[in-house]
Amino acid sequence: MSETSDPSATTGIDESVRAELTRLRESIDNIDAAVVHMLAERFKCTQQVGVLKAEHNLPPADAAREARQIARLRELAESAKLDPAFAEKLLNFIIAEVIRHHETIADGAR
Repeated sequence: MSETSDPSATTGIDESVRAELTRLRESIDNIDAAVVHMLAERFKCTQQVGVLKAEHNLPPADAAREARQIARLRELAESAKLDPAFAEKLLNFIIAEVIRHHETIADGAR
């Protein structure tokens, strides 16, 4: 979702402030696009993992791997000055979707 708001909402704002808002919002839009593309690439990789797991009758979820990934991401978040709890929630959401994909792939392989 874009951070860009209704232009009429900025009526009466100093032009330099409006220009800075526009610049920052364009950066946010670019970052959002990059995040979507990175997630798409991540899911391409996890789909391949799901196929490999299905071919070798491995379970869709790997609790030990997930725990390591969460700990790793929390550390990365801390070093990036991002709330580790938020990063963990985001990763848990992504992991749940990956597991759902893996289950679907496994069901199709049976």
